[in-house]
Amino acid sequence: MDLRGDPATRKGAVARVAEQLGINPETLRNWVTQAEVDAGVRPGTTSAEAQRIAELERENRELRRSNAILRSASAFFAAELDRPHR
Repeated sequence: MDLRGDPATRKGAVARVAEQLGINPETLRNWVTQAEVDAGVRPGTTSAEAQRIAELERENRELRRSNAILRSASAFFAAELDRPHR
């Protein structure tokens, strides 16, 4: 991020650093972009927000599954109550 901030070293900074680290330049570019978002320098979804969204989506799926189970169970027991008993 320091190299990107300096106009003299900005051009190709990510590619040079990625080569030095032995990683794909696009991977490093994504990491830098996310770090800028997390720092509030760039607009976007922060890592904390993304984690919270994932947790809420997981909870939502679980609640939908529970509701489906409860609907099935209530339909089953309602049908049992409607049957004539011997």
